[in-house]
Amino acid sequence: MKKLTGVKHIKQTELKLSEPPTDPNRIGDIAEYYAITYLWDSGYHVFKNCGCTGPADLVAMTPEGKIILVDVKSYKDSRLSARTDLQKKLGVQYLHFNSETRKMRFVEHKK
Repeated sequence: MKKLTGVKHIKQTELKLSEPPTDPNRIGDIAEYYAITYLWDSGYHVFKNCGCTGPADLVAMTPEGKIILVDVKSYKDSRLSARTDLQKKLGVQYLHFNSETRKMRFVEHKK
């Protein structure tokens, strides 16, 4: 096996787990990855938005071909952010991630 040069190898005993992340961007990244696996486990095919902007983070498709646009939101309490007018027009569904419990839930939007 070829040895990599210039790369510091860390022994497993040197690795220390830090406190859970508090950076909102990191929490958002974690939320999206949890959302992807949550949707996979629920039987969806999942496609990620390649950019960092737009009305939806994910496109989810059922095995029957039904498309759902998903915007992932992280939260610690019961506050809900409002969808934009464009998100309402497109039928974007919010999927909330609790960063403390690591649980996901779809939001029931008012019509």
